[in-house]
Amino acid sequence: MMNLLSRLRRPSWMMDSKRMGMTSHFQWLLLTFILLYLMNQVNSQKRGAPRDLKCVTNNLRVWDCSWKAPSGAGHGTVYEVCVENRSHSCYQSEKTNTKIPALPPGDHEITINRLYEFGNLISKFTLNEKNVSLIPDTPEIVNLSADFSTSTLHLKWSDRGSVFPHHLNVIWEIKILRKENKEVVKLVTHNTTVNGKDTVHHWSWTSDMPLECTTHSVGIRYYVDDLHFSGRKEWSDWSPLKNVSWSPDSQTKVFPQDKVILVGSDIIFCCVTQEKVLSAQIGQTNCPLIHLDGENVAIKIRNISVSANSGTNVVFTTEDNIFGTVIFAGYPPDTPQKLNCETSDLKEIVCTWNPGRPTALVGPRNTSYTLFESFSGKYVRFRRVEAPTNESYQLFFQMRPNQEIYNFTLNARNPLGRSEATLLVNITEKVKVKDINSTAVILSWHLPGNFAKIKLLCQIEINKTNAVRELRNVTIKGVENSSYLVAVDKLNPYTIYTFRIRCSAETFWKWSKWSNEKKYLTTEAIPSKGPDTWREWSSDGKNLIIYWKPLPINEANGKILSYNVSCWLDEETQSLSEIPDPQHKAELQLDKNDYIISVVAKNSVGSSPPSKIASMEIPNDDLKVEQAVGMGNGILLTWNYDPNMTCDYVIKWCNSSRSEPCLMDWKKVPSNSTETVIESDQFQPGVRYNFFLYGCRNQGYQLLRSIIGYIEELAPIVAPNFTVEDTSADSILVKWEDIPVEELRGFLRGYLFYFEKGERDTSKIRSLESGRSDIKIKNITDLSQKTLRIADLQGKTSYHLVLRAYTDGGMGPEKSMFVVTKENSVGLIIAILIPVAVAVIVGVVTSILCYRKREWIKETFYPDIPNPENCKALQFQKSVCEGNSALKTLEMNPCTPNNVEVLETRSMVPKIEDTEIISPVAERREESCDADAENHVVVSYCPPVIEEETAPPGAEEAGGTSQVVYIDIQSMYQPQAKPEEEQDSDPVGGAGYKPQMHLLVPATGEDLGAEDDLDKTAGYRPQANVNTWNLVSPDSPRSTDSTSEMVSFGSPCSINSRQFLIPPKDEDSPKSNGGGWSFTNFFQNKPND
Repeated sequence: MMNLLSRLRRPSWMMDSKRMGMTSHFQWLLLTFILLYLMNQVNSQKRGAPRDLKCVTNNLRVWDCSWKAPSGAGHGTVYEVCVENRSHSCYQSEKTNTKIPALPPGDHEITINRLYEFGNLISKFTLNEKNVSLIPDTPEIVNLSADFSTSTLHLKWSDRGSVFPHHLNVIWEIKILRKENKEVVKLVTHNTTVNGKDTVHHWSWTSDMPLECTTHSVGIRYYVDDLHFSGRKEWSDWSPLKNVSWSPDSQTKVFPQDKVILVGSDIIFCCVTQEKVLSAQIGQTNCPLIHLDGENVAIKIRNISVSANSGTNVVFTTEDNIFGTVIFAGYPPDTPQKLNCETSDLKEIVCTWNPGRPTALVGPRNTSYTLFESFSGKYVRFRRVEAPTNESYQLFFQMRPNQEIYNFTLNARNPLGRSEATLLVNITEKVKVKDINSTAVILSWHLPGNFAKIKLLCQIEINKTNAVRELRNVTIKGVENSSYLVAVDKLNPYTIYTFRIRCSAETFWKWSKWSNEKKYLTTEAIPSKGPDTWREWSSDGKNLIIYWKPLPINEANGKILSYNVSCWLDEETQSLSEIPDPQHKAELQLDKNDYIISVVAKNSVGSSPPSKIASMEIPNDDLKVEQAVGMGNGILLTWNYDPNMTCDYVIKWCNSSRSEPCLMDWKKVPSNSTETVIESDQFQPGVRYNFFLYGCRNQGYQLLRSIIGYIEELAPIVAPNFTVEDTSADSILVKWEDIPVEELRGFLRGYLFYFEKGERDTSKIRSLESGRSDIKIKNITDLSQKTLRIADLQGKTSYHLVLRAYTDGGMGPEKSMFVVTKENSVGLIIAILIPVAVAVIVGVVTSILCYRKREWIKETFYPDIPNPENCKALQFQKSVCEGNSALKTLEMNPCTPNNVEVLETRSMVPKIEDTEIISPVAERREESCDADAENHVVVSYCPPVIEEETAPPGAEEAGGTSQVVYIDIQSMYQPQAKPEEEQDSDPVGGAGYKPQMHLLVPATGEDLGAEDDLDKTAGYRPQANVNTWNLVSPDSPRSTDSTSEMVSFGSPCSINSRQFLIPPKDEDSPKSNGGGWSFTNFFQNKPND
């Protein structure tokens, strides 16, 4: 680098020294070139540094570290790897890896430098054991061999333990592959340890498929589990595969050949051939083919059954040949049973045994037996002719001189396994037993030695089934021939005893060993007691059924052969029958006399004493059924002492669900007892039993108590069956049935009845909780009640009903039902009648009001409209009619009102009613056209009645009188003739009503001041829009005359109108008071009503 800089600086110095005339432009180009060169050298140095340092170890001693070479590094590059803070810790390598000793735990700084290169190309790394991977070397299989007869592979390999520094645990993974496509059939793990030296390991595997069928391969790898190494631990690579294959050396094509296997095993058969196999079968059953390499095929048999004596054939069929083999399926030998060895001449020992379960293997595969005696080292093989499998076998063993104790081992062996039985026996100590009678026997035994000069103390052990061991000591005098006899008495007849003896000197030092046991059955004797007897009358009362229990062994004293049943009346035998054992009842046809029944048991020796029972049953009218519940496996019954009971008490019981006669068992209790506990293995929880207590008197039995009870109460298993008997709008009547006793399983304590609102399809049945407010519960404890009426319900509503029964043992299941109540008919009728009644009342009241207000209603809604032809108030002038038919003027004609109505009276002026007023102009007619009255257009109009609610102050002072004002249109308005020119020019302006003038009434002095007001209030205002007038009234009879020139105008106001047609807008105009329709007027009577 220094040389380069010197070279780069030399041209600049030369230029400076020689001061050559170089331009500044060239200097800048040169400096740029130098800068670019330097930057390129820096970047090249960075790219040339080693990177990505990784370290692995395969033995925990040395770490193999590698890195990626820098770009541009060629062959011959030398790297220097240094470990900081460690002496002699630099290593040179021409490759991109190097091996360094294993570093202790912790961080270490590693530097890698490229030597002999331009520049300082150094890379620094931090290395920790946690970043190092432990990958063991690839293992190698030492040997792989095959035992084709047993289809077993034997594998050997070395663990190379010497490369590891200390003791380690190693996990080996072994895989077995099959066929040419290397199909993995087995993957197992094998645990070993390494201890610093190379060790060869062995492993064997038995294939389910014969090794001859296809090629088998084995590969191994291992994993080192070092607890002190903190880095990553990985599996090694798989070793190269080792193969095992079979080379055909014979004509055998099917494997395995003549195989013996255990019954129930699975086995694979294969056929190795170059021909195509068409089918395979075992026995008569076809099997599916499993294709192997080439044309080789296999079949798999599962759970193979026992073979016949000749074996089972397995056959493979090709197009041209048939190949096959035979399989033998059986059992390993059973342990020899009942091995016994004894001698009768002290020369030869006879050993006998039972082979046990048959093996189903015969011929060369049959079980072989060998009897071996360990003290002498001699053995004897069993040789026999084929015999039934359940035959007892025997072997003869020659006694050895001066040997009394023999230790025999009987070995049994066949291709499927082996078993053995052992026996240690002193041949000279064989005890023999001889009968004296049914309660005494003589024991004899042989004791080697001469004890004639001393007495012997011998102890006899007596054992019997379900009894305590008994020991008896006897003293006997020693004899020379070593044979001794002793009598053992006080035994039970027909009982199996086991005897054994040991002896000592009378001066007792210590006991000898026990002799071998000897079992013996004593002889029979007469039954010591008669059978336990009871009687029951049949359901029809005609036959008496006699029951008795079999005698126990200690009372039967032998095998009972039959029973004699006899009937006595007045000491005379009425009937006699013999019932063979094991029948334990007899049925006699008897009347109601007092008979004595006798039952006697018989065996081969004789008859038992008779058991007697009376047939008569004393009635008891004061009998009540009681309840009782047991505790545990029994039930306690108590009663009061009764001195009249001279015999005994009898308690019988039975299952209450059984038909009569009810009898399961009975028990007899002495007459001085007042309680007893009834226990039986037949008792079951939740089953009801009937208990009957009988007391015995001389003349018969009397029923004293009747009890029903349970050993343990349980919850009912069914729900009560209930139905709905009646349904109304507000109640439901429910009826239920009793639960059968078999399903009740306890004493019924009551019913719980739940009900709530709910639909069948929409509501979900929730758990029945008493705390819920929407569920109502009724507890029915009166067991005689079978119905329940649920009241206060809503009509036409769905209810969910649930009924459950309960006992002291718990709550039974529930039965539910959905019921819809009927619709409430009374409410419906009331709902109909109330509106009808209201409508009738309203109609009646309305009718009464309408009747009373008929005149007002008529005047308000249906006023009388007078015929215009009867009133000619207005007529057109004749001249006008003749001059222009289109122009019509009103002509005033007198109008006679129909009646006069006085609305209000404020003075004592006499009331005027229905006064007919004739207008003074009514009789006078003006000159008109000579045409008839019919030819005139008549507009009739009746003047309104004007009433003043408030009289002027002057009027009140004058005496408060009121006036009735009648307005005559003709008197107020006299038609005046106009020139024709004006009529023609203003035809519309002359049509319609003219302003009504004020009424000219002679006024008094007091009234003069009110004339001005009267002018403002009297009369109608003019109607401007005359286009709205109808030329022809629909009701006018003349409207239908189309030829008449004179048509009438319909008035828009009726004759009875009390309102101005157009009310005045000024405040001083008169206002209507009481005119028209109002609600207050509806209830106000008029004076005319």
